[in-house]
Amino acid sequence: MTFKDKYRAFKESDNFYVSLTRDILSVFIAVLIFASFSQVVFGMWTPMVAVESGSMEPHMKVGDIVFIKSIDRTEIVTYSEGMNEYTSFGTYGDVILYKPYGKEGVTPIIHRAMYHVEEGEPMWEDGPEAPHSGYITKGDNRQTNRYYDQQGQVSYLLPVKEEWVIGVAQYRIPYLGYLRLMLPNL
Repeated sequence: MTFKDKYRAFKESDNFYVSLTRDILSVFIAVLIFASFSQVVFGMWTPMVAVESGSMEPHMKVGDIVFIKSIDRTEIVTYSEGMNEYTSFGTYGDVILYKPYGKEGVTPIIHRAMYHVEEGEPMWEDGPEAPHSGYITKGDNRQTNRYYDQQGQVSYLLPVKEEWVIGVAQYRIPYLGYLRLMLPNL
């Protein structure tokens, strides 16, 4: 029996285990193609996150899937740099995904980069000096995010260092993230 005959027999078999193997291989190949495409386009194997809170409303809502481009593949435009020239998700500047306090294994934060401060500069008008260079960030929701993340509990008194940034938000798909939010954290 030639390879071509074996392939045809595998492809056309009604045997439960052969059929299950075909299905598993099909899913594996589809995931591999998607991951490879994601790596080429976004610079990340898993370029999507589900929005878990309303802190970015009205521009991103709970349950949205957001595609992230790797920080290695793009530059961050802050709100103050983008004024009157560059908008993303309904207002000026980029929305970034970052690890709070640079910690691994915690839920990343997706908020807007408002401006960049250098070490020793005030983090905001009459605010404390920045202990290191980084971004001052804030959610877009005017009701729940009246202050910068660095003024509250999200990243208290610590600007977001460059190395804490995972990537920049590029696109969103409404509601699709609810599927991810229903699953337990793996």
